[in-house]
Amino acid sequence: MDVLLWITLLSGAAWLYLALAHGRFWLTGQRLAPRGTVRPPLDPARAPSVAVVVPARDEADVIGSALPTLLAQDYAGPARVILVDDGSTDGTGDLAKTFGTAPEARLPLTVTTPGPPPPGWTGKLWALRHGVEVATGGTAQGDEAPAAGAPDFLLFTDADIAHAPDSLTRLVDEAVYGPVSRRTHDRGRVGGPASADPHAAGRLTSSDPHAADRLAPADPHAADPLAEPDRSAPSAVVPGGLTGRHASASRDAADRDAVAPALDFVSVMARLRVETGWERVIVPAFVYFFAKLFPFARVNNPRARTAAAAGGCVLVGREALARAGGIEAIRDAVIDDVTLGTAVKRSGGRIRLVLADSPTMSGAHEAPGAGPFHVDSVRPYPRLADLWRMVSRSAFAQLRHSWLLLAGTVFGLALVYLAAPVALVTGAVAGDWLLVAAGGATWLLMTVTYVPMIRYYGRPFYEALLLPFAASLYLGMTVDSAIQHARGRGAAWKGRTYPAPARDDADARPNPR
Repeated sequence: MDVLLWITLLSGAAWLYLALAHGRFWLTGQRLAPRGTVRPPLDPARAPSVAVVVPARDEADVIGSALPTLLAQDYAGPARVILVDDGSTDGTGDLAKTFGTAPEARLPLTVTTPGPPPPGWTGKLWALRHGVEVATGGTAQGDEAPAAGAPDFLLFTDADIAHAPDSLTRLVDEAVYGPVSRRTHDRGRVGGPASADPHAAGRLTSSDPHAADRLAPADPHAADPLAEPDRSAPSAVVPGGLTGRHASASRDAADRDAVAPALDFVSVMARLRVETGWERVIVPAFVYFFAKLFPFARVNNPRARTAAAAGGCVLVGREALARAGGIEAIRDAVIDDVTLGTAVKRSGGRIRLVLADSPTMSGAHEAPGAGPFHVDSVRPYPRLADLWRMVSRSAFAQLRHSWLLLAGTVFGLALVYLAAPVALVTGAVAGDWLLVAAGGATWLLMTVTYVPMIRYYGRPFYEALLLPFAASLYLGMTVDSAIQHARGRGAAWKGRTYPAPARDDADARPNPR
């Protein structure tokens, strides 16, 4: 009993550190500026141009819920959507074309095919590289001069991610103006809704006081920059094949170069489904563990080395991508989102990682069958096997294919998440109330840190008690990932299997400094 007591006390000490000194990873307040934030509207003549690149492989079952939401984006500047059909056998590309001609589509759609990936490339990154080349004429792979009509930003988003109509506008606003101060809009409280003060949004201001000046209208006699922009104007085709909602959006490269965004890279962690029993157990824990591994506050701190991204939604500046070496620099990365975020940050880029908005945290309510609230995954995971495969395919890659790191991870998971419930049950059976107290206090502490994520997903707070159970499942998934790798079936996804890269992802990232 004495040994178990000391192990439990060590686990409790670990939780004190995690709760108080690990980047506040368990809070859920890292978001885009809330809807209604008062900011100078982007001048349509200078609004950054965006190319949305969607890699898709055998996504016919979900693309109908995702692609139309991208084509329906209400964005003032020029934008287009490029779907890269990565060797689909289920008619994904042909189905996508039908959405491009729908009357609801506001943005033009290009469907293209890159051909099979060459050795040393993952399929998704080969598709992204092709999409970037279509959008930029090859400029984001390291060329010095942008091609005519090359976009200012590239939005990489998956084929199973649905976007609210204002998603693109909010992403670009965040990149241009930077994050806002949330002193009057604390959404990181446990179950805390948005401020009820109707004037709170007006007090939220950009952290960059010069952002508005950089994008001020060129006309000194222009209207009040705080006036509501006219969004009723018809669409107009502008150079480069991009579509904007204002005819004045056709501006030359010199105008576009005047845009100096506050951020080079903005990534939104999509809100995953929690409709089935297993999704409710696994999904909140998945995001919680990710945030613990990459605390968002540290990712967003330019002075911290921590970097990450969520691959379902990444907005990156064309020039920042080029400085990071382009997609080619991370061509063999299985965990491509984290690797890309790290490459951009290490090359001097300013990055930001946030959670998607959740109606349960904003006081709103979703009607059944309603469209996406912000950035939502539409892919279902009805069975434990589906979720197991989602996690295990890349878990060992996250450990850099190191058996030593695997052993440390297994030990750490058992110590941090399983010691407390074992101590509580063992102490209760043996009548050792000191052990019961130590186990109960440690379990309570870990539960408290999990409540914000549980509430973010709209689940009752008592489900946070299931964190040790979820952790035990993740432990099994991680071990299974290593076993599958040893059998030559590691990192398998949609008919492709990727071995460990010749170089660690960290070594493959460029660092020009």
